[in-house]
Amino acid sequence: MEERAINLFVPGRLCIMGEHSDWAGRYRNINNKLNKGYAIVTGIEEGIYATATISDKVIVENVESGDSFECEMDYDKLKEIAEEGGYWSYIAGVAACIKEQYNVGGVKIAINKVTIPEKKGLSSSAAICVLVARAFNQLYNLHLNVIGEMNLAYLGEITTPSRCGKLDQACAFGKKPVLLTFDGDRIDVKNIKVSKPLYFVFADLMSKKDTVKILADLNRSFPFAENEIDEKVQEALGVDNDEIVHKCIEYIESGDVEKVGEMMLKAQQNFDEKVAPACPEELTSPALHKVLNDEYIVSNSFGRKGVGSQGDGSVQVLAKNKESQDAILKYFKDVLGMDAYTLTIEETKPIKKAIIPVAGNGTRMFPITKCIKKAFLPVIDDDGIIKPVILSLAEEISDAGIEEICLVIDEGDKEDYDKLFKGKLSSEVAAKLSPELLEYEAKIQKIGKKIKYVYQTEKLGFGHAVSLCEEFAGGEPVLLALGDQLYKSDINESCTEQFLKNFAETNQLSVSVCEIPEGDVSRYGILSGKLENSKDYFYVDKMVEKPDVALAAEEYYTKCGDEKKYFAVFGEYILTKEVFDLLRDNIENNRKEGGEFELTSVLDQVREKNGMVAFIPKGKFFDVGNVKAYKRTFVEK
Repeated sequence: MEERAINLFVPGRLCIMGEHSDWAGRYRNINNKLNKGYAIVTGIEEGIYATATISDKVIVENVESGDSFECEMDYDKLKEIAEEGGYWSYIAGVAACIKEQYNVGGVKIAINKVTIPEKKGLSSSAAICVLVARAFNQLYNLHLNVIGEMNLAYLGEITTPSRCGKLDQACAFGKKPVLLTFDGDRIDVKNIKVSKPLYFVFADLMSKKDTVKILADLNRSFPFAENEIDEKVQEALGVDNDEIVHKCIEYIESGDVEKVGEMMLKAQQNFDEKVAPACPEELTSPALHKVLNDEYIVSNSFGRKGVGSQGDGSVQVLAKNKESQDAILKYFKDVLGMDAYTLTIEETKPIKKAIIPVAGNGTRMFPITKCIKKAFLPVIDDDGIIKPVILSLAEEISDAGIEEICLVIDEGDKEDYDKLFKGKLSSEVAAKLSPELLEYEAKIQKIGKKIKYVYQTEKLGFGHAVSLCEEFAGGEPVLLALGDQLYKSDINESCTEQFLKNFAETNQLSVSVCEIPEGDVSRYGILSGKLENSKDYFYVDKMVEKPDVALAAEEYYTKCGDEKKYFAVFGEYILTKEVFDLLRDNIENNRKEGGEFELTSVLDQVREKNGMVAFIPKGKFFDVGNVKAYKRTFVEK
């Protein structure tokens, strides 16, 4: 297999609500009268940055500290190291589980930077376990989905003396809030819609706790209660947790941030009354409670609670607003002398803006593009009306609820676009149109009111064209549609409507994709992952621009059951603020690829850190940018 390097980032995780319910819910395998476990979890900004390559051994080097680990890719040797404990045991544990289940070689991982504090309830150990699992997954094309990576990371961690639950490995999902449901060995994941920003501060209490003892003591209350303390622990982590978590989600989704804070306080009080007595040495946690009751922090926050397994590790605070968040952060650092971090969970905003780049020269359609812009080539739309390509595309986008459409054009073409979208019909032409076409003209005028322009004076690449719209995007997620692709839905919702609806659920950088034959992969950007049978989207593991067939068959296929499938970019993206930040940085530092500023590599960088969703609309796409595909639109659209 050809050696290649992959960049990885895995964040720590913050359990907003529902700590300990993961392992408690697992006991339903033995006692089905126990409640399912529920937890609200999000990744944080801090985490582990690394580069990984294939090796014949398991080698891990910490670039910052100079520490390193090396072991043969041998199950017995790795398992022995894992059982000894310590930081390297987590790496050995995951590698041992990989070796047990897959016939693969080793990996070499260079840990370039670690920004997550260790042993503070933010899952630094789980992050390294997920990172190792992800490195094997991507380097050896194991085609595990995110839950598959979580499960391997979990099996690896419990091979060590650690007794974590599966909640910790939720850092695999990146920075977004999810509801995790734990029912025996089964994990279900549901994205949570955020209606108003949540401004968190979490801090290292600069004390100590014994997580192994906490977990050992609490596990004694399961699977069957033998005394009143056991009953209270099961009640708190079961029925009480169920109610509190689902109320908290209700308030997050309705935008009642103050009520979210009240749920945090209620959860902490419930934990102190019903769970802490099972491990008073660790869970009395004086350092934590001193901060929870600090007058300055109380006055600037809606809610406060412990983090992770609780104890004197870390504290999380839900600030009243951005100003309070900044004030609390400063107070932790300057007054209490604690390491502190912020986490802002942005609201899930509906997509209101779209970008369509149409400044290209259309050379594949020469010579017709010598006298007419590619965007104005005619197509016969579903309604039987002959329209310019750009109008058909803008109409679908407008009908999907988009309020502003920014066209990236050559400045000299503004008059042509104005004539189409904003020009008035002469009385002579209007008199000859049917009532249906006059009604459609009124629709064109409405679309025209949404049209704005930016001008691309130099052809410096697709990424450059998109970057010109940064001010238009205004820091919000924005739809990007290729100007030479059209769509036909197989259901009542248009392909664009389906895509926007999926984003409302996932709230993540997204690309629409479609299945293509293996022989066509070299013509498209290809994205791969693992597709569950019941899903219409998957999390992207890898993406590549126009691979050859042999490489795609080896590395860039999507696993669906026992089948290999290939998915190409469908023509629409939802870009997040991070994409524009990286594009701007590339342009300011003149980082070109093949003489141009590209978008694909930037998307891949954001994918590595925050994840990416590939959505499969129910429909077809039509590429009007080449002769053969353009001809197809007249037959099938």
